[in-house]
Amino acid sequence: MHQALYRKWRPKTFDDVCGQEQVTSVLKYETEHRAFSHAYLFCGSRGTGKTTCAKILAKAVNCEHPVNGSPCGECAACRAIEDGSATDVLEMDAASNNGVDNIRDIRDEVVYAPSSLRYRVYIIDEVHMLSVSAFNALLKTLEEPPEHVVFILATTELQKLPATIISRCQRFDFRRISLDALTGRLTYIAERENIELESEAARMLAKLAQGGMRDAISLLELCAGYHCKITPQVVTDAVGMTGRDAMLRTAQAIAERDYDSLFAQVDEVVRSSKDLIVFWQDLISLWRDMLVVKATARAGAYLDLTDSEEEQLRAAAGKFTRETLLYHCKLLEDALFAMQKANAVKRIVAELTLTRMCDEAMDTSNEALLSRIAKLEDRVALGGVAAPSPVAEAAQKPAPKQAPETVTPQKPAPKAAPAQTGTEGDGKRVLKPFRAWRELIERVGQSDPMLSSFCRNAEAYTTDGGDFIVRFPSDFAKSMTEKGGGREKLRAALIATAGKDVPDSQLLLEVKGKTQASVLDEIIAAADE
Repeated sequence: MHQALYRKWRPKTFDDVCGQEQVTSVLKYETEHRAFSHAYLFCGSRGTGKTTCAKILAKAVNCEHPVNGSPCGECAACRAIEDGSATDVLEMDAASNNGVDNIRDIRDEVVYAPSSLRYRVYIIDEVHMLSVSAFNALLKTLEEPPEHVVFILATTELQKLPATIISRCQRFDFRRISLDALTGRLTYIAERENIELESEAARMLAKLAQGGMRDAISLLELCAGYHCKITPQVVTDAVGMTGRDAMLRTAQAIAERDYDSLFAQVDEVVRSSKDLIVFWQDLISLWRDMLVVKATARAGAYLDLTDSEEEQLRAAAGKFTRETLLYHCKLLEDALFAMQKANAVKRIVAELTLTRMCDEAMDTSNEALLSRIAKLEDRVALGGVAAPSPVAEAAQKPAPKQAPETVTPQKPAPKAAPAQTGTEGDGKRVLKPFRAWRELIERVGQSDPMLSSFCRNAEAYTTDGGDFIVRFPSDFAKSMTEKGGGREKLRAALIATAGKDVPDSQLLLEVKGKTQASVLDEIIAAADE
């Protein structure tokens, strides 16, 4: 009989468990020193190894010859537990056995000594499903069980457990498994099972699993059913998801108001028998990623993307303002809820929402108005909208009646103060990195791509005195920035990004290695990063 891959490759020892070192290291120490607790509580999301570690621990406490804190797998106790013939290890699903009578049966059984093993182990999975009466019946037994009994409780929803239960157990939190750990495990299993798996496809499967090893291995087995080399396209077809390229094309179509492409994309999803809700969730994920890129200085730390994918994402995010992305997220979220309602026509909801995302003028909500205002502010700051001339305004106003002039003696004008050079006190400046520099470059690139290319390798800093310093890698980049009104465009983008007026005298353009900066500058910059 065929055995599912996730069962076949279930870890047998603590060393085989991936991504849960903070749990397995403690359990191995307790096994080596025979210092077991009477009750354990394993909590975490699905597929992270809770039940697996519970079974390994059940073998470890009864193993006759443990090896480095893990069960040997060869003694009679380990073999009996592995094949399910050990009557002293009881695994109960609390989702289907949640009544008080089931707990009373356990309470009556614990008084008897184990029949063949050293300890009697009770594994209660999904323990949060127990009723209130069942929890109350378990309290006293869980607090002071006999010396030969060990309880292992597992749950995915810790918040549903009574505090009295949690306080009586040794608690372990199982984290979501990292993308690299999932990818490595999938590659290892594919090699042993003679499955051809591309590295990019393995990474896609790991991302789809969302931190769960069981889901990742199940998806691998699903793709292996195609009996061909597993490529990103095979993963896309098997799972029913829309590729990232299609998501980026959708974002570009919204930015360019290309209604034909949007309706064609929805039609393609419907005709391919893919679920529109899955397509919509992928779209929400893309908008979240673009918002992270626009709002943070280190987006790569929060996104599991390759360098090329990150560049594509930055290019797509540059077509929208933060206000527009937030407005789009609100529309996408509302549409997802509407699609999940009974009798909802998903295609119509999707098409109407994408149409509204193209033009904020179709919506009168606060989010839509903020998006339109943000775009207008950018156009004014970059010179896209001509401001009214002060001379013309003065000509339209009637001249006020002039009062008779009176001659008063004037004091001599004070001598002009020497111009500030951006130094403070003893001639040393305290520089702080300007975190919105990337966003500023994107603003400049909308009106002058050439100017943004010279600024891309530059570094920007601010001082406590309000100066804004741009350090270019070469004299050539600095001189090209100052030509053709580039300095004024840079200052306009700075005003729009910083949200405050920056006089031209406080915009200082410098070349790296030719400034008066002190060592303190680099120390503070490194600390802020």
